[in-house]
Amino acid sequence: MVVPWKAVGALALVLIGAGSAWRFQDWRYGKQLAEQAQQHAETLNQLTQAAATAQQAEQDKRLALEQQLSASEQIHFRKMTDAQRDQARLRDRLATSDLRLSVLLDATDTAKGCGVPAATGPGGVDHAAVRARLDPAHAQRIVAITDTGDRGLIALQACQDYVRVLTRRHTSPHGS
Repeated sequence: MVVPWKAVGALALVLIGAGSAWRFQDWRYGKQLAEQAQQHAETLNQLTQAAATAQQAEQDKRLALEQQLSASEQIHFRKMTDAQRDQARLRDRLATSDLRLSVLLDATDTAKGCGVPAATGPGGVDHAAVRARLDPAHAQRIVAITDTGDRGLIALQACQDYVRVLTRRHTSPHGS
């Protein structure tokens, strides 16, 4: 059997050419895939950095809100404590008769028959007004009522301030 060397040589050249083309394509596509993978990694890195920046901004906003609410809470706690201290001082002064509560009476109402003198002492604020002194027990009850009212008003103001701070945060252009 005669081996056609030309055919074998041609076949070898075809195989070498195909292998070379295959390697060239592999190198070219490998390079493209590497570039694509690098671009993908850069895009992911940019997205990660943007997400981290956004998260930090939200954490900063939350911290600022917490600080505002804490300051507001401290202010209202101080107001409540001051009101309680003032009310306690007032109750003590009423209990020791250091202070007396009185009410203005209608001097023109003679039908009631109240014979309270119209003259006031030298330290009075109402000149020649008809006044009646309240019983200390009634004065204590009135002070207790005003104390409850003061506490309610302070608590209401604290709630309103809380809502204002939250509303301001959510309606601001940078709020979430």
